Amino acid sequence: MGRVFSSTRTGIRALGLGLLALGAAGIGRAEAQAALPAPTIAAVPVGAAKPIAAWVVFCQSYAAECALDRAEPARIVLTPAIWTRIVAVNRRVNASVTAITDMDHLGVPDRWDLAEDGAGDCEDFQLLKRSLLAQAGLPRRAMRMTVVIDEKGEGHAVLTLITDHGDLVLDNKTSQILPWHRTGYTFIKRESQDAVAWVSLGGVTSPATTANR
Repeated sequence: MGRVFSSTRTGIRALGLGLLALGAAGIGRAEAQAALPAPTIAAVPVGAAKPIAAWVVFCQSYAAECALDRAEPARIVLTPAIWTRIVAVNRRVNASVTAITDMDHLGVPDRWDLAEDGAGDCEDFQLLKRSLLAQAGLPRRAMRMTVVIDEKGEGHAVLTLITDHGDLVLDNKTSQILPWHRTGYTFIKRESQDAVAWVSLGGVTSPATTANR
C-alpha cells in the first residue's frame, strides 16, 4: 500500500484539475442538463460493523482520505451546480480509469487506493471520486464508502452520497446515479459518519473483500 509514483500522481492531479475546472465549455450536454434527483429514502445504520481489512491498511497510508471532521455537514445539500459536478465526476472517473481486479493488477486479493496508475477495481474508482469531490468542496463526512453484495453474489464497493434528497450511490458499473434501494444490491455496511469506523446496514453476509470482476 501507499505506492506513490510522481508520474501517476501527476496524471491523477491533471484529471482532478480538469474536473474541478468544469465550466460551460467543459461540461457535456447531458451533464449540463442533469436534473436534480427526486427525493428518496435514506439507509438507516443498525449498529457497529467490522471494517474491510484492506480499508484499514488504506487508512494507514492515506490518513487524510479516512479522516472524519464532525464539524462538516452530515448531508450534501443538492443544488443544480453541485449535482452537475457530481454527475460529471462520476462519469469521467468511470471513463478515465481502467477496470481491473486487484489480483490481475497487483497479485493480491484486495487492495484499496486512488487508482494512481490509472487502473483499479471498484473501491479505487469510488475513492478517487470522493477525493475529487472533496477537493471540489463537498463534505467528506457525507460521502461514505459502502460495501454491498452485487448481482453476482460478490463483494462490491460503492460510494454513498448522503444528501437532502436521500442516499444516492456512485458506482463504477454504471454512470447512472441511483437511490441506494434501487441498485439491486444488498447493503452490508458503510463508513460511519461519527467516527473512523464502520456501521452495519442490516445485510446478513459480510464479504471479506470487495474484489470484483
